[in-house]
Amino acid sequence: MLILSRKLNECIVIDGRITVKIVRVEGEVVKLGITAPMEVPVHRQEIYEEIQKNNLEALTQGRAAVSALPKVSRPKSNPETTV
Repeated sequence: MLILSRKLNECIVIDGRITVKIVRVEGEVVKLGITAPMEVPVHRQEIYEEIQKNNLEALTQGRAAVSALPKVSRPKSNPETTV
C-alpha cells in the first residue's frame, strides 16, 4: 500500500486519468473529490462490496433451465397478394 500525505486542495493522479483531490477536512473526516473517466466505476468500499455480493448471488442462485420455445410455422406469403 502506498501512503501519501496531502494537504487541503492538493491532489494525487492515478494512471494519468484519475485525480483525487482533498476538498475538505472536518475533524477526522476527509472529503475527497474524484475525477475519473465515465467508464471507470468509482464506489465507496461498502457499496462496492454489496455490488460484488449481489453479483455473486445472482450467478449462484439456482435458476430453472429455460426450455426451448415451441416452433411456430409462419404462413407462406402469396406473391400475387403481396403489395
